[in-house]
Amino acid sequence: MTIGFFRNLTKPKATPVVEREYCVAGRTLPLKIVESARARRLTLRIDSGGQGLRITVPPGLRRGEVDRFLERHQDWLEQRLAKVPTRPQVRPGIRIPIRGVPHRIVHEPSKRGTVTVSRDERGPLLIVHGDRIHLPRRIADFLKREAKKEIEKLVVRHTEALGKRAKAIRYKDTSSRWGSCTSEGNLSFSWRIMMAPQPVINYLVAHEVAHLKEMNHGPKFWKLCEKLCPDTDRCKDWLKRNGGALQAIVFE
Repeated sequence: MTIGFFRNLTKPKATPVVEREYCVAGRTLPLKIVESARARRLTLRIDSGGQGLRITVPPGLRRGEVDRFLERHQDWLEQRLAKVPTRPQVRPGIRIPIRGVPHRIVHEPSKRGTVTVSRDERGPLLIVHGDRIHLPRRIADFLKREAKKEIEKLVVRHTEALGKRAKAIRYKDTSSRWGSCTSEGNLSFSWRIMMAPQPVINYLVAHEVAHLKEMNHGPKFWKLCEKLCPDTDRCKDWLKRNGGALQAIVFE
């Protein structure tokens, strides 16, 4: 979620990049102010899951302008944060999606620390063995392994279709983006994408692979993305509407 406004840049004054806290809608959130030489306006973003705020500012911006910008958009922040889902803690009894299908978490401590997928009369299960204290981490590790298996196959498929090669594939737990591609050809993905439906996972991989040829979000990029993934519009919309809920799940 992002908003911004243009400002007069004729009299810039040096302002250091800072990290501080900001109180809004009954929450105290970390606020990161990032100075960018390419910025021509102030841009405000709420991190996925409502875990923090980020403002990108042009060089030489006065701190007072940042404060006034936040004050003017207080209502916007409150409205958006009100829509951010609560942050459920991974624990026995709750359901988390695996490839878009809700699985109920069951803890069985008697066996060694593994995670298995099963089902009973009530539906799909995610059975976690070992000590209870390690359950969230074991589920996160399970999602990372699934991401590695799934995403690497999709990268091969899309890079072959594109005639490009990825230099490396990395998996992270990022709060502000689902994936990235560097100019050197390194691809990164959030392992949380394994909770999204299969078509959305495919879209994300196609999106980042398309950046191997088009390092932008211009018309040529989106045409290429749609060629690799015909469901691009539908999947992009799904991730925009539901991604925050996946980012909000706490694995600790």
